[in-house]
Amino acid sequence: MSQLVFIAFQDNDNARYLVEAIAEDNPEAEVQHQPAMIRIQAEKRLVINRETMEEKLGRDWDVQEMLIDVISIGGNVDEDDDHFILQWT
Repeated sequence: MSQLVFIAFQDNDNARYLVEAIAEDNPEAEVQHQPAMIRIQAEKRLVINRETMEEKLGRDWDVQEMLIDVISIGGNVDEDDDHFILQWT
């Protein structure tokens, strides 16, 4: 049985940087571009790293900033200052 975790963002400039960072840190993740939305899914675990996002943006980035662009999340959230992790445990 599949245990996909996912996160869906509004399709805007911030989300494009997020998608690029998430794809780099999770090469097994599947990115789906839909009208006005970008959904990223992976088997069991998806990690968003503050450091990778700061490299993409070229500035400091607070993990909480991401929530402005989030439409939906599937999975249990484990969050701290450096990571936002979705996983099924």
